[in-house]
Amino acid sequence: MNNRSCTHSRLISIIVSEFTAMLAAFNSQKFRFWSFVSMFLLVFVHAYNLNISYLQPWTMPGEPLTATSFTEYWLANGIFRFRIPMLFIISGYLFALSDHKPYKERTKKRVRTLLYPYLAWSAVGLLLSFVLELFPYSRHVVAETHMLQIDESRLLLHDYHWYEVLARWLFFPVSYQLWFIRVLLIYNIAYPALRWCVLHPVARKVFFSIAVLLWIATFGFVFFEGEGLLFFSLGIWMQKTGFDIDKPKKWLSPLVWFGIFLFFSVAKTLLAFGAHFGGAEPVLMLLHKLVVFSGLVAAWYGCDALVRWCMNRKWFVWLSAFSFMIYAVHAPLVVYASKAIFLAISNWYGYRMLTFVLLPLVLILVSVILGAMLRKWVPRFYGFLTGGRGLG
Repeated sequence: MNNRSCTHSRLISIIVSEFTAMLAAFNSQKFRFWSFVSMFLLVFVHAYNLNISYLQPWTMPGEPLTATSFTEYWLANGIFRFRIPMLFIISGYLFALSDHKPYKERTKKRVRTLLYPYLAWSAVGLLLSFVLELFPYSRHVVAETHMLQIDESRLLLHDYHWYEVLARWLFFPVSYQLWFIRVLLIYNIAYPALRWCVLHPVARKVFFSIAVLLWIATFGFVFFEGEGLLFFSLGIWMQKTGFDIDKPKKWLSPLVWFGIFLFFSVAKTLLAFGAHFGGAEPVLMLLHKLVVFSGLVAAWYGCDALVRWCMNRKWFVWLSAFSFMIYAVHAPLVVYASKAIFLAISNWYGYRMLTFVLLPLVLILVSVILGAMLRKWVPRFYGFLTGGRGLG
Protein backbone atom coordinates (compact mmCIF):
# COMPACT_ATOMS: atom_id res chain seq x y z
CA MET A 1 0.00 0.00 0.00
CA ASN A 2 2.82 2.38 0.85
CA ASN A 3 4.54 1.75 -2.49
CA ARG A 4 1.26 2.24 -4.33
CA SER A 5 0.61 5.44 -2.42
CA CYS A 6 4.08 6.77 -3.21
CA THR A 7 3.67 5.90 -6.89
CA HIS A 8 0.26 7.56 -6.95
CA SER A 9 1.64 10.68 -5.26
CA ARG A 10 4.54 10.87 -7.70
CA LEU A 11 2.15 10.49 -10.62
CA ILE A 12 -0.06 13.29 -9.31
CA SER A 13 3.02 15.45 -8.76
CA ILE A 14 4.19 14.86 -12.35
CA ILE A 15 0.75 15.66 -13.76
CA VAL A 16 0.51 18.83 -11.68
CA SER A 17 4.01 19.90 -12.76
CA GLU A 18 3.25 19.31 -16.42
CA PHE A 19 -0.06 21.13 -16.16
CA THR A 20 1.64 24.07 -14.43
CA ALA A 21 4.29 24.16 -17.15
CA MET A 22 1.58 24.14 -19.83
CA LEU A 23 -0.20 27.05 -18.14
CA ALA A 24 3.06 28.98 -17.87
CA ALA A 25 3.81 28.35 -21.56
CA PHE A 26 0.32 29.46 -22.58
CA ASN A 27 0.53 32.59 -20.44
CA SER A 28 3.82 33.40 -22.13
CA GLN A 29 1.99 33.11 -25.46
CA LYS A 30 -0.81 35.35 -24.16
CA PHE A 31 1.68 37.98 -23.05
CA ARG A 32 3.26 37.99 -26.51
CA PHE A 33 -0.10 37.93 -28.29
CA TRP A 34 -1.55 40.87 -26.37
CA SER A 35 1.67 42.85 -26.64
CA PHE A 36 1.48 42.53 -30.42
CA VAL A 37 -2.25 43.20 -30.65
CA SER A 38 -1.89 46.25 -28.40
CA MET A 39 0.78 47.72 -30.68
CA PHE A 40 -1.28 46.85 -33.76
CA LEU A 41 -4.35 48.64 -32.39
CA LEU A 42 -2.26 51.59 -31.25
CA VAL A 43 -1.61 52.57 -34.87
CA PHE A 44 -5.35 52.77 -35.54
CA VAL A 45 -5.89 54.88 -32.42
CA HIS A 46 -3.25 57.32 -33.61
CA ALA A 47 -4.80 57.35 -37.11
CA TYR A 48 -8.01 58.84 -35.66
CA ASN A 49 -8.73 61.83 -37.87
CA LEU A 50 -11.90 63.62 -36.77
CA ASN A 51 -11.89 67.42 -36.39
CA ILE A 52 -10.80 67.35 -32.75
CA SER A 53 -8.00 64.82 -33.09
CA TYR A 54 -6.46 64.91 -29.61
CA LEU A 55 -8.30 62.24 -27.66
CA GLN A 56 -9.05 62.40 -23.95
CA PRO A 57 -11.62 60.24 -22.12
CA TRP A 58 -14.01 63.21 -22.10
CA THR A 59 -13.36 64.39 -25.68
CA MET A 60 -16.50 65.40 -27.58
CA PRO A 61 -15.97 65.23 -31.37
CA GLY A 62 -17.64 68.56 -32.07
CA GLU A 63 -19.12 67.38 -35.38
CA PRO A 64 -22.24 65.58 -36.62
CA LEU A 65 -22.77 61.88 -35.97
CA THR A 66 -22.13 59.89 -39.15
CA ALA A 67 -21.10 56.31 -39.89
CA THR A 68 -17.49 57.47 -40.20
CA SER A 69 -17.38 59.66 -37.11
CA PHE A 70 -19.20 57.06 -34.98
CA THR A 71 -16.93 54.22 -36.08
CA GLU A 72 -13.70 56.14 -35.58
CA TYR A 73 -14.66 57.47 -32.16
CA TRP A 74 -16.16 54.16 -30.99
CA LEU A 75 -12.99 52.27 -31.93
CA ALA A 76 -10.25 54.80 -31.16
CA ASN A 77 -11.72 56.22 -27.96
CA GLY A 78 -13.61 53.15 -26.82
CA ILE A 79 -13.06 49.59 -28.03
CA PHE A 80 -9.26 49.89 -28.49
CA ARG A 81 -8.49 51.74 -25.25
CA PHE A 82 -7.88 48.69 -23.02
CA ARG A 83 -4.51 48.06 -24.67
CA ILE A 84 -2.32 50.43 -22.58
CA PRO A 85 -3.55 49.03 -19.22
CA MET A 86 -2.97 45.56 -20.69
CA LEU A 87 0.64 46.44 -21.51
CA PHE A 88 1.27 47.94 -18.07
CA ILE A 89 -0.20 44.91 -16.26
CA ILE A 90 1.92 42.55 -18.36
CA SER A 91 5.02 44.68 -17.70
CA GLY A 92 4.43 44.74 -13.94
CA TYR A 93 3.70 41.02 -13.79
CA LEU A 94 6.79 40.06 -15.78
CA PHE A 95 9.06 42.42 -13.84
CA ALA A 96 7.83 40.91 -10.57
CA LEU A 97 8.65 37.43 -11.89
CA SER A 98 12.36 38.31 -11.93
CA ASP A 99 12.77 39.07 -8.23
CA HIS A 100 15.42 36.36 -8.01
CA LYS A 101 17.74 38.66 -9.97
CA PRO A 102 19.59 41.55 -8.25
CA TYR A 103 17.82 44.91 -8.48
CA LYS A 104 20.95 46.65 -9.79
CA GLU A 105 21.33 44.10 -12.58
CA ARG A 106 17.70 44.46 -13.63
CA THR A 107 17.85 48.25 -13.56
CA LYS A 108 20.93 48.29 -15.77
CA LYS A 109 19.14 45.99 -18.20
CA ARG A 110 16.16 48.33 -18.33
CA VAL A 111 18.47 51.19 -19.30
CA ARG A 112 19.45 49.11 -22.33
CA THR A 113 15.94 47.90 -23.16
CA LEU A 114 14.03 51.13 -22.46
CA LEU A 115 16.22 54.24 -22.16
CA TYR A 116 18.44 53.65 -25.20
CA PRO A 117 15.51 52.91 -27.56
CA TYR A 118 13.66 55.92 -26.12
CA LEU A 119 16.53 58.28 -26.90
CA ALA A 120 17.16 56.69 -30.31
CA TRP A 121 13.58 56.84 -31.56
CA SER A 122 13.03 60.30 -30.11
CA ALA A 123 16.02 61.42 -32.19
CA VAL A 124 14.59 59.65 -35.25
CA GLY A 125 11.33 61.59 -34.87
CA LEU A 126 13.22 64.88 -34.65
CA LEU A 127 15.41 64.03 -37.63
CA LEU A 128 12.41 63.04 -39.74
CA SER A 129 10.67 66.32 -38.90
CA PHE A 130 13.84 68.31 -39.65
CA VAL A 131 14.25 66.67 -43.07
CA LEU A 132 10.59 67.16 -43.98
CA GLU A 133 10.93 70.86 -43.20
CA LEU A 134 13.66 71.19 -45.85
CA PHE A 135 11.15 70.88 -48.70
CA PRO A 136 8.32 73.35 -49.34
CA TYR A 137 5.41 70.86 -49.62
CA SER A 138 6.37 68.67 -46.67
CA ARG A 139 7.25 71.77 -44.61
CA HIS A 140 3.67 72.94 -45.20
CA VAL A 141 2.39 69.53 -44.09
CA VAL A 142 4.43 69.66 -40.86
CA ALA A 143 3.21 73.18 -40.12
CA GLU A 144 -0.42 72.21 -40.76
CA THR A 145 -0.25 69.38 -38.20
CA HIS A 146 0.81 71.83 -35.43
CA MET A 147 2.80 68.92 -34.00
CA LEU A 148 5.85 71.08 -33.37
CA GLN A 149 4.13 74.35 -32.52
CA ILE A 150 5.84 76.02 -29.61
CA ASP A 151 4.04 79.39 -29.65
CA GLU A 152 1.82 81.45 -31.94
CA SER A 153 4.62 82.30 -34.39
CA ARG A 154 6.81 79.17 -34.29
CA LEU A 155 5.36 76.08 -35.96
CA LEU A 156 8.52 74.31 -37.13
CA LEU A 157 11.54 72.63 -35.61
CA HIS A 158 13.75 75.07 -37.51
CA ASP A 159 12.31 77.84 -35.34
CA TYR A 160 13.45 76.21 -32.09
CA HIS A 161 16.30 77.31 -29.86
CA TRP A 162 18.87 74.60 -29.15
CA TYR A 163 17.61 74.04 -25.62
CA GLU A 164 14.05 73.61 -26.91
CA VAL A 165 15.27 70.90 -29.29
CA LEU A 166 17.02 69.25 -26.35
CA ALA A 167 13.83 69.36 -24.29
CA ARG A 168 11.91 67.84 -27.19
CA TRP A 169 14.43 65.03 -27.48
CA LEU A 170 14.56 64.20 -23.77
CA PHE A 171 11.10 64.94 -22.41
CA PHE A 172 8.53 65.75 -25.13
CA PRO A 173 9.31 63.52 -28.12
CA VAL A 174 7.83 64.21 -31.52
CA SER A 175 7.40 60.43 -31.49
CA TYR A 176 4.76 60.97 -28.82
CA GLN A 177 4.05 57.26 -28.25
CA LEU A 178 7.40 57.04 -26.43
CA TRP A 179 5.77 58.36 -23.24
CA PHE A 180 4.92 54.75 -22.46
CA ILE A 181 8.51 53.50 -22.21
CA ARG A 182 9.59 56.69 -20.44
CA VAL A 183 7.17 56.19 -17.55
CA LEU A 184 7.68 52.41 -17.65
CA LEU A 185 11.38 52.99 -16.98
CA ILE A 186 10.49 55.17 -13.99
CA TYR A 187 8.16 52.49 -12.58
CA ASN A 188 10.84 49.85 -13.08
CA ILE A 189 13.33 51.96 -11.14
CA ALA A 190 10.73 52.55 -8.42
CA TYR A 191 9.85 48.83 -8.30
CA PRO A 192 11.08 48.12 -4.73
CA ALA A 193 8.89 50.93 -3.37
CA LEU A 194 5.91 49.87 -5.49
CA ARG A 195 6.29 46.24 -4.41
CA TRP A 196 6.33 47.27 -0.75
CA CYS A 197 3.23 49.42 -1.26
CA VAL A 198 1.20 46.64 -2.86
CA LEU A 199 2.27 43.94 -0.39
CA HIS A 200 2.15 45.82 2.91
CA PRO A 201 -1.38 45.28 4.32
CA VAL A 202 -1.96 48.87 5.48
CA ALA A 203 0.00 50.67 2.75
CA ARG A 204 -1.77 48.65 0.05
CA LYS A 205 -5.20 50.09 0.87
CA VAL A 206 -3.94 53.66 0.86
CA PHE A 207 -1.77 53.16 -2.22
CA PHE A 208 -4.42 51.58 -4.42
CA SER A 209 -7.02 54.12 -3.28
CA ILE A 210 -4.75 56.92 -4.46
CA ALA A 211 -3.77 55.04 -7.64
CA VAL A 212 -7.41 54.44 -8.60
CA LEU A 213 -8.26 58.11 -8.04
CA LEU A 214 -5.30 59.20 -10.17
CA TRP A 215 -6.40 56.81 -12.90
CA ILE A 216 -10.00 57.99 -12.85
CA ALA A 217 -8.82 61.60 -12.94
CA THR A 218 -6.51 60.80 -15.90
CA PHE A 219 -3.66 62.45 -14.06
CA GLY A 220 -0.46 62.73 -16.05
CA PHE A 221 2.93 64.41 -15.85
CA VAL A 222 6.24 63.94 -17.67
CA PHE A 223 7.49 61.06 -15.51
CA PHE A 224 4.33 60.06 -13.71
CA GLU A 225 0.73 59.31 -14.65
CA GLY A 226 -2.21 57.47 -13.16
CA GLU A 227 -2.91 54.75 -15.70
CA GLY A 228 0.56 53.25 -15.71
CA LEU A 229 0.94 53.51 -11.95
CA LEU A 230 -2.29 51.64 -11.26
CA PHE A 231 -1.94 48.84 -13.77
CA PHE A 232 1.81 48.29 -13.42
CA SER A 233 1.30 48.00 -9.66
CA LEU A 234 -1.69 45.73 -10.21
CA GLY A 235 0.53 43.45 -12.29
CA ILE A 236 3.03 43.28 -9.41
CA TRP A 237 0.26 42.49 -6.93
CA MET A 238 -1.21 39.77 -9.14
CA GLN A 239 2.13 38.01 -9.50
CA LYS A 240 3.13 38.29 -5.85
CA THR A 241 -0.22 37.16 -4.44
CA GLY A 242 -0.71 34.29 -6.88
CA PHE A 243 -3.85 35.85 -8.38
CA ASP A 244 -5.33 33.39 -10.88
CA ILE A 245 -4.72 34.81 -14.34
CA ASP A 246 -5.75 31.55 -16.02
CA LYS A 247 -9.28 31.02 -14.78
CA PRO A 248 -11.51 33.99 -13.95
CA LYS A 249 -13.33 34.28 -10.66
CA LYS A 250 -17.13 34.48 -10.86
CA TRP A 251 -17.13 38.26 -10.67
CA LEU A 252 -14.69 38.36 -13.62
CA SER A 253 -16.87 36.36 -16.02
CA PRO A 254 -15.65 37.42 -19.49
CA LEU A 255 -19.12 37.04 -21.02
CA VAL A 256 -20.64 39.47 -18.51
CA TRP A 257 -17.81 41.95 -18.88
CA PHE A 258 -17.92 41.72 -22.68
CA GLY A 259 -21.58 42.73 -22.53
CA ILE A 260 -20.69 45.67 -20.28
CA PHE A 261 -17.81 46.56 -22.59
CA LEU A 262 -19.96 46.59 -25.72
CA PHE A 263 -22.95 48.40 -24.19
CA PHE A 264 -21.05 51.20 -22.49
CA SER A 265 -18.63 51.76 -25.37
CA VAL A 266 -21.62 52.44 -27.62
CA ALA A 267 -23.38 54.51 -24.91
CA LYS A 268 -20.27 56.62 -24.35
CA THR A 269 -19.85 57.23 -28.08
CA LEU A 270 -23.46 58.32 -28.55
CA LEU A 271 -23.23 60.57 -25.50
CA ALA A 272 -20.02 62.17 -26.80
CA PHE A 273 -21.81 63.19 -29.99
CA GLY A 274 -25.10 64.15 -28.37
CA ALA A 275 -24.05 65.76 -25.09
CA HIS A 276 -25.40 69.30 -24.87
CA PHE A 277 -25.49 69.71 -21.11
CA GLY A 278 -23.09 70.98 -18.50
CA GLY A 279 -21.07 68.38 -16.66
CA ALA A 280 -20.97 65.89 -19.54
CA GLU A 281 -17.19 65.53 -19.28
CA PRO A 282 -17.16 63.74 -15.88
CA VAL A 283 -19.84 61.32 -17.12
CA LEU A 284 -17.82 60.58 -20.25
CA MET A 285 -14.69 60.08 -18.16
CA LEU A 286 -16.36 57.56 -15.83
CA LEU A 287 -17.90 55.69 -18.75
CA HIS A 288 -14.49 55.62 -20.42
CA LYS A 289 -12.87 54.03 -17.36
CA LEU A 290 -15.63 51.42 -17.21
CA VAL A 291 -15.08 50.61 -20.89
CA VAL A 292 -11.32 50.28 -20.35
CA PHE A 293 -11.66 47.94 -17.37
CA SER A 294 -14.40 45.80 -18.90
CA GLY A 295 -12.44 45.52 -22.15
CA LEU A 296 -9.36 44.47 -20.24
CA VAL A 297 -11.18 41.66 -18.41
CA ALA A 298 -13.10 40.49 -21.49
CA ALA A 299 -9.97 40.43 -23.65
CA TRP A 300 -7.70 38.62 -21.19
CA TYR A 301 -10.12 35.95 -19.99
CA GLY A 302 -12.39 35.66 -23.01
CA CYS A 303 -10.06 35.32 -26.00
CA ASP A 304 -8.03 32.20 -25.16
CA ALA A 305 -9.28 30.34 -28.25
CA LEU A 306 -8.16 33.24 -30.46
CA VAL A 307 -4.77 33.35 -28.74
CA ARG A 308 -4.25 29.61 -29.28
CA TRP A 309 -5.25 29.81 -32.92
CA CYS A 310 -2.97 32.75 -33.66
CA MET A 311 0.03 31.51 -31.68
CA ASN A 312 -0.16 28.16 -33.49
CA ARG A 313 0.39 29.94 -36.81
CA LYS A 314 4.05 30.40 -37.74
CA TRP A 315 3.32 33.54 -39.73
CA PHE A 316 1.65 35.17 -36.73
CA VAL A 317 4.48 34.25 -34.34
CA TRP A 318 6.97 35.66 -36.87
CA LEU A 319 4.90 38.83 -37.22
CA SER A 320 4.56 39.30 -33.45
CA ALA A 321 8.33 39.61 -33.13
CA PHE A 322 8.05 43.07 -34.70
CA SER A 323 5.69 44.54 -32.09
CA PHE A 324 8.25 47.09 -30.96
CA MET A 325 9.06 48.18 -34.51
CA ILE A 326 5.37 48.86 -35.14
CA TYR A 327 5.26 50.84 -31.90
CA ALA A 328 8.38 52.86 -32.64
CA VAL A 329 8.02 53.56 -36.37
CA HIS A 330 4.38 54.55 -36.81
CA ALA A 331 4.48 57.98 -35.15
CA PRO A 332 4.91 60.79 -36.04
CA LEU A 333 4.61 59.30 -39.54
CA VAL A 334 0.91 58.59 -39.05
CA VAL A 335 0.19 62.27 -38.32
CA TYR A 336 2.26 63.66 -41.19
CA ALA A 337 0.89 61.10 -43.64
CA SER A 338 -2.72 61.73 -42.57
CA LYS A 339 -2.34 65.45 -43.12
CA ALA A 340 -0.66 64.94 -46.52
CA ILE A 341 -3.44 62.58 -47.61
CA PHE A 342 -6.13 64.98 -46.44
CA LEU A 343 -4.56 67.85 -48.36
CA ALA A 344 -4.48 65.69 -51.49
CA ILE A 345 -7.83 63.85 -51.50
CA SER A 346 -10.18 65.82 -49.25
CA ASN A 347 -12.68 65.99 -52.12
CA TRP A 348 -12.99 62.18 -52.31
CA TYR A 349 -16.05 60.46 -50.88
CA GLY A 350 -15.22 58.62 -47.66
CA TYR A 351 -11.62 59.87 -47.56
CA ARG A 352 -11.53 59.98 -43.76
CA MET A 353 -12.60 56.37 -43.31
CA LEU A 354 -10.30 55.20 -46.09
CA THR A 355 -7.40 56.93 -44.37
CA PHE A 356 -8.36 55.56 -40.96
CA VAL A 357 -8.44 51.97 -42.25
CA LEU A 358 -5.72 51.84 -44.91
CA LEU A 359 -3.00 54.13 -43.56
CA PRO A 360 -2.42 52.09 -40.36
CA LEU A 361 -2.18 48.89 -42.41
CA VAL A 362 0.40 50.49 -44.70
CA LEU A 363 2.45 51.80 -41.76
CA ILE A 364 2.33 48.41 -40.02
CA LEU A 365 3.53 46.76 -43.23
CA VAL A 366 6.35 49.31 -43.59
CA SER A 367 7.36 48.79 -39.94
CA VAL A 368 7.50 45.01 -40.33
CA ILE A 369 9.46 45.16 -43.60
CA LEU A 370 11.92 47.65 -42.12
CA GLY A 371 12.28 45.53 -39.01
CA ALA A 372 12.85 42.35 -41.01
CA MET A 373 15.50 44.05 -43.15
CA LEU A 374 17.35 45.54 -40.18
CA ARG A 375 17.21 42.26 -38.25
CA LYS A 376 18.65 40.37 -41.21
CA TRP A 377 21.32 42.81 -42.34
CA VAL A 378 22.35 44.70 -39.19
CA PRO A 379 21.14 42.59 -36.24
CA ARG A 380 23.24 44.41 -33.63
CA PHE A 381 21.88 47.79 -34.67
CA TYR A 382 18.38 46.31 -34.76
CA GLY A 383 18.92 44.99 -31.24
CA PHE A 384 19.99 48.45 -30.09
CA LEU A 385 16.92 50.12 -31.62
CA THR A 386 14.52 47.59 -30.09
CA GLY A 387 16.24 46.98 -26.76
CA GLY A 388 16.93 43.40 -27.81
CA ARG A 389 13.30 42.61 -28.64
CA GLY A 390 12.39 40.35 -31.53
CA LEU A 391 15.89 38.97 -32.15
CA GLY A 392 14.96 35.36 -31.46
